[in-house]
Amino acid sequence: MKLLLGVMLLLTFSCSNHSLQDYKDERPELNLRSFFDGKLYAQGIVQDRSGKVIKRFNVDIVASWEGNVCTLDEKFEYSDQSKSTRVWRLTETAPGKYEGVAGDVIGVANGEVAGNTFYFNYTLDVPVGDKTFHILFKDWMFLLDKNTLLARSYMTKWGFNVGEVTLIMTKKEGR
Repeated sequence: MKLLLGVMLLLTFSCSNHSLQDYKDERPELNLRSFFDGKLYAQGIVQDRSGKVIKRFNVDIVASWEGNVCTLDEKFEYSDQSKSTRVWRLTETAPGKYEGVAGDVIGVANGEVAGNTFYFNYTLDVPVGDKTFHILFKDWMFLLDKNTLLARSYMTKWGFNVGEVTLIMTKKEGR
């Protein structure tokens, strides 16, 4: 009985989600105003729910600020030769807290910075064939050095994992 209880506790704690506050003391400290400023370049992969890579992509990004609003103009080119554009408008609503909108985002995205980490969640209208699906994205972005950001996006639909996106973003001035 004690063994069963121990296994159940281990499974409970090993499955718990990590918190943004787990990263509050991590360095280098992420400042979105300084990282998202100027020209950036990203490369990434999209994986299906089994982990198979189903698409690779490159993104050219131009980031600029006007007051407390950041515009991220993203130009995607995918491994299947398709292209797309997304323009984010991120508004700093309080120190380290952000709201974002984009044309294919349903409602408002919410984000927060702690230490070297930016957590951002939103629902994206994702085209699949001739249909679109509303997919919940939970983005975890980690500043590795002043010019490099690693991002992991976890995608769910009705609470079920449907895939992941991994990308590395670099400031072009730092390349």
